[in-house]
Formats: sequence, structure tokens, C-alpha cells
Amino acid sequence: MLVAEEAVEIRVLRRQGKSIREIARMLNVSRNTVRRYLRGEGLPRYTREARPSKLDRYKQYLAERVRAAAPEWIPATVLLRELKALGYPGGISILKGHLATLKPVAKAEPLIRFETEPGRQMQVDFATIRRGRDRLSVFIATLGWSRASYVEFVTDERMETLLGCHERAFYFFGGIPREVLYDNMRTVVTDRDRYGPGLHRYNRTFLDFAHHHGFVPRLCRPYRAKTKGKVERFIRYLRASFYLPLASQLSPEGLKVDRDTANARVGTWLREVANARVHATTGEVPLVRLVELERERLRPIATPWPGAILQNAHAQRAAPIPRGYQHSLKVYEELIAAEAR
Repeated sequence: MLVAEEAVEIRVLRRQGKSIREIARMLNVSRNTVRRYLRGEGLPRYTREARPSKLDRYKQYLAERVRAAAPEWIPATVLLRELKALGYPGGISILKGHLATLKPVAKAEPLIRFETEPGRQMQVDFATIRRGRDRLSVFIATLGWSRASYVEFVTDERMETLLGCHERAFYFFGGIPREVLYDNMRTVVTDRDRYGPGLHRYNRTFLDFAHHHGFVPRLCRPYRAKTKGKVERFIRYLRASFYLPLASQLSPEGLKVDRDTANARVGTWLREVANARVHATTGEVPLVRLVELERERLRPIATPWPGAILQNAHAQRAAPIPRGYQHSLKVYEELIAAEAR
């Protein structure tokens, strides 16, 4: 291929009246080459010689990790940590560029944010990881102000499991928030709006547990799980940053993530990654916000709940509800406030 200057010279010589044969002889090129550039096919383009990339030796590894996680997607930040452990000397920009060729990243759905003051609210949810005989779920609790989170993998979502996870979350955070936000868990609420709009009848076992620990239960608006967007976003983050990388590491060996394996590893992940990262919304580290301010605004941890859980669901429904629990939530809140004073 001719350089741009030679292509221009061919056209100039032609305008000066030179024949194709003469031009070819003068520039030591073939007549077909002269004809091609005279037909106006444009100037030759310079091409830069491809340079070896720092990522080249890791591209096969990335391809295998992407295939193992499909149809889900492992974030670039997670893969960067894995590559660094393998000796990768590059940064995240070149990694993101290569991952974009493997799968486009979907745009996150915008969410309405509702901020609460330190110590006020904790958002709680169960997320189902796997159904069936080897069921696996995960309990997540996220403090509204600091965004510090607690995670525990479980094999059921029964009342005793829910209450045990709560007590371990309180211990993890170092205190109890003034209110806890839920969706329509059957273990939490039995009759929504029983006493009027926003005034619900709660499961009496759960309400006794909440009264013992001194927090007020709150419910999301119906069909609006995004009301507790902080914990919902953390569930997606947990799946992408912890569960999927772990599952894709075990799957080539024919293994599944079970409760014990997940819980053995999630504590380290919470300490070194989830609660130690700079949060995208607050711009600060959740653990730092918890330790420096929110923990001192939490209520002191109570003694373990001494209540009993009825194992027979029919007996629990048939049992009379104590008169004290028939009052509206407003009465319950006033009782909590009085005890706090």
C-alpha cells in the first residue's frame, strides 16, 4: 500500500498530463496501483501496530469466569481482585474495556432515595438463592444511615430463624435501631391495615420479640418493595459480588454453595469488601460511618429474647391474641418511647 504522499503525487502527475505508464515508471509501482488511486478510492490510512496488552495472558481466565457465571454477571471490581491475586499488573479501565466485549453492562434502574438519621432505621429482607430440597436463602439487614450490612445464609425462613438472625445482626452492629422496615413477611404481619390505614396487626410472637428488644416494626407500602431500597440494592450487590463468584468457583468441581460454606466466607467478605468499600451513595465507608457515629445512636443490646415459639402453626392461629396486642401501633410506639425515657 502506498503512503498518502505517494497517492497525492499520482493524482498531481496525472493532472500534469502524465500517462499511467509514465507515472507507474516514475514511482516504481504497477499500473493497476496507479489506476486504483486515480479512481478516487481515497488516501491510504496509517495503521498502528498492535501492542501487547497487560491483560492478554488473563483473557482466557476471564472468558472462563464469565461462562461459569452466565447468565449472571460478575462485576469488574470482583474480577480485578481475582486478577491481582494472579499477578495482573494493570488497572480496572483496561479490564472494563475488555469485559464490555464479552457482555454489555445493563443500566441500573433509578431508585428514589429516602434518607434516615443515624440509629433510626434498619431494613431487613430474606432473598431466596435456591429452591427445592437443598434450599438456600439469605437474611440481610442494612442500617439506613451508615449502610453497614449484616448477612447470614439460612436453609429456611421460619420464625425461629428470623428472630435468631435479628439478634445476631444486633450483636454485629453493636446496638438496636429504633425501627426496622419489612415487606409483607408472614412471620412479621398477620393482618395488614387491621386497625386502619398503616395500622397493622403483627404476628404476636414477633411483636413480643420486638417489644423485648425495643424497636418498632414498619412495613413497606404494598407492591412497593423499593421502599426499602437500601437492602434491595444490597441484595443485588451481594449476589454479584459474593455469591456468584463463589458459586462459579465451585461449579467446575460439581459443587454447590451450601449454608456452611457461604457463612464461613461471608464474614470476611463483609469485613474486607462490603462494609469496607466507599459506598456509591454516601461517598463514605459504611464501617467508618457505623463506628464513628451510628453505633452510638443505637439502643443498647437487650438480653436474649426469652419467649417461646409455637411449632404448630394451626395452634398459633387458633390461640387467643392477648388483649395488649390488640391496640394500634401508635400505642405500641408510645410504650417504646416511654421505656426509652
